[in-house]
Amino acid sequence: MASLTVREQALRLMRLVGAASCRCPAHSQTFSPAPRLSSAAKDHVEPECAFEVGINQVANSSIRYGEGVTREVGMDFMNRGLNKVCVVTDQKLVTLPPVKQAIESLESNNVNYELFDKVRIEPTDTSFKEAIEFAKQGQFDSFLAVGGGSVIDTAKAANLYLCHPENEFLDFVNAPIGKGLPVDRALKPLIAIPTTSGTGSETTGVAVFDYEPMKAKTGIANRAIRPMLGIVDPLHTLHMSERLTANSAIAIESYTAIPYQKRGPRPPNPNMRPAYQGSNQSIKDPSDLEARSSMHLASVYAGVGFGNAGVHLCHGMSYPISGLVKSYRAKDYEVDYPLVPHGLSVVMTSPAVFRFTSPACPERHLEAAQILGADTTNVKLQDAGLLLSDTLRDFMYSTGVDNGLTALGYQPEDIPALVKGTLPQHRVTKLAPAGAPGEEELARLFEDSMTLY
Repeated sequence: MASLTVREQALRLMRLVGAASCRCPAHSQTFSPAPRLSSAAKDHVEPECAFEVGINQVANSSIRYGEGVTREVGMDFMNRGLNKVCVVTDQKLVTLPPVKQAIESLESNNVNYELFDKVRIEPTDTSFKEAIEFAKQGQFDSFLAVGGGSVIDTAKAANLYLCHPENEFLDFVNAPIGKGLPVDRALKPLIAIPTTSGTGSETTGVAVFDYEPMKAKTGIANRAIRPMLGIVDPLHTLHMSERLTANSAIAIESYTAIPYQKRGPRPPNPNMRPAYQGSNQSIKDPSDLEARSSMHLASVYAGVGFGNAGVHLCHGMSYPISGLVKSYRAKDYEVDYPLVPHGLSVVMTSPAVFRFTSPACPERHLEAAQILGADTTNVKLQDAGLLLSDTLRDFMYSTGVDNGLTALGYQPEDIPALVKGTLPQHRVTKLAPAGAPGEEELARLFEDSMTLY
């Protein structure tokens, strides 16, 4: 049988998951008691449009996927007896259908809510604190995040500190920047409706932000902050611009991360086990719903992957790339401040990184290249990193990714600061299959990423 294209593989996976959804009375929505309907409603039988995936509840959120499922979110809060919802979004999205549909669903189900729409794209500790203060003032019983990773991560932080009002902000931030304290109490229910296809934040217990005193990204990583439910509605991807679609990151890091057995010593308590444990063409045509739907579902799968396996050097190096930005402003992002989007900062170093990490697990790097469309016939294992690097560069060039760090405003004299911002990110860099690189190796990786084409 001829090999499947990447698109065909994605669609096949969607069909397999849908076909495998449980139909038994104990698990299937099919057997849930139906609400009472008016006589007019009884005459209209609407076909099923979604499936649900109950991913390992301890590590990841449950996922509901399907066109139009946003209209169900009000019932989710109503069914749980929740009636003071903090709706979190940004000032662009608040004017678009995803937020409007979610609010209409809350209102039609008589669920009370208040709106926080001041999320900063690529959030900072300052913007997190603004959302946290709003949550504390409102004393909400639940949260609804409608947006991309910035929105969902902001809602996670607001939920965490609402439920820990006595803690300082750095108490839960990853060490060594913060104290990395464990979360020892249950948080409020959080439902996330992603509107982009890059972060998979609706599935993970990680919230990333720019820590302004260091001018580098860090985050909060704890399974307790993950959303209770991710409602993944592919119709929302139709509102993504070309560059926003292209800036979705590539999740090869999770596949090449070290095996979980090699991460480190077993924690004394399961609650201390980290969120990142080790491995276990929709851009050009905004009306191509099939392609964008596949991308949206792929983002969920990627989120499950890096929410468990973790990520490594591309992410660790991306944090200072975002935090030290000088004047670059990404196209299609309506912001009045310098901004390197997360996905763009991650992918920028990927050709250099995967050349560096390939010798540690060449088979996986070769398979990743094949998945991305490379011809691996007669390719030697020692050439896997070079092939994957070239494949990534071809993909990035074809999708209009900026030509390296120089296009983002960086020069060789900025490399020491970029290295300095990467070194504290050992939560992710230690998962690299080649081991966490030292200063000289990081400097070389940044140097190799200055220009790409």
